[in-house]
Amino acid sequence: MAAVICGSLAFDNIMNFEGRFAEQILPDQLHILNVSFLVPSLRRDFGGCAGNIAYALKLLGGEPLPMGAVGSDGGDYLQRFDKLGIRTEFVLRVDDTYTAQAMIMTDQDNNQITAFHPGAMMQAHQVKVPARQDIRLGMISPDGRDAMLQHAEQFQAAGIPFVFDPGQGLPMFDGWELANFIEQATWVTVNDYEGKMLSERTGWSSAEISRRVRGLVVTLGGDGCEVWVDGEVTRVPPEQPAAIVDPTGCGDAWRGALLYGLEQGWTLARCAELGNKVGAIKIASRGPQNYTLDGLKR
Repeated sequence: MAAVICGSLAFDNIMNFEGRFAEQILPDQLHILNVSFLVPSLRRDFGGCAGNIAYALKLLGGEPLPMGAVGSDGGDYLQRFDKLGIRTEFVLRVDDTYTAQAMIMTDQDNNQITAFHPGAMMQAHQVKVPARQDIRLGMISPDGRDAMLQHAEQFQAAGIPFVFDPGQGLPMFDGWELANFIEQATWVTVNDYEGKMLSERTGWSSAEISRRVRGLVVTLGGDGCEVWVDGEVTRVPPEQPAAIVDPTGCGDAWRGALLYGLEQGWTLARCAELGNKVGAIKIASRGPQNYTLDGLKR
């Protein structure tokens, strides 16, 4: 069973700041903010939500079909997918722009400041979700605004159940649009901050949202997850990582595990347990697509 993962394909330029942002940014001077951070280390990784989620799902034994767009510099990404055995039939190549780029800076407390250039991602709506027997599951992750809107409609029209995962794209939509996403979706997943924003904009509590879909998961970072089904919440405890090295891509690793569990017909709580395990493995490795799942107990 294949899962179409709609979202960004990007190159992550990851920098580590050896101090704390809180010690460099003066709250009473934000109106004249002018700061510079020395970042001794810099590396470039394959990233983007769709790419990271597809990587995790493939490691778990699933069949991901990333749907997105890369630019004129995206040949290396397509070759990487080919080596990983990830099909690219739904990846558009746009030759007159760059692949999306994320500039991610992490401090000693694992706080992050990110600048994101969308590039080819803004053309992702040109790729359409087909109604095919082998596609049994989908996910809407952060992407171009038009792509997120249109792909949700296409999943619904094709009768393909999907996860709505707005992530960093959530602020692009007003309350009516977000409510419409939820009404079309089968499951919803957000982190705690996004969950508060989603409730504020729609006027629906977590319990109310969970009654409109099969389930809502709110990830809480190091505190685990809240799994909401039919208005009732279950707390899924975190998995202790072997080391905390790099949080970049942890949420995407978690979502890859969610898709795998849904493919297997698991309960949402069991999916979340696996997500916590995969996220804990990922955070011990640098970069969003450099970890392995050797020894993972499911």
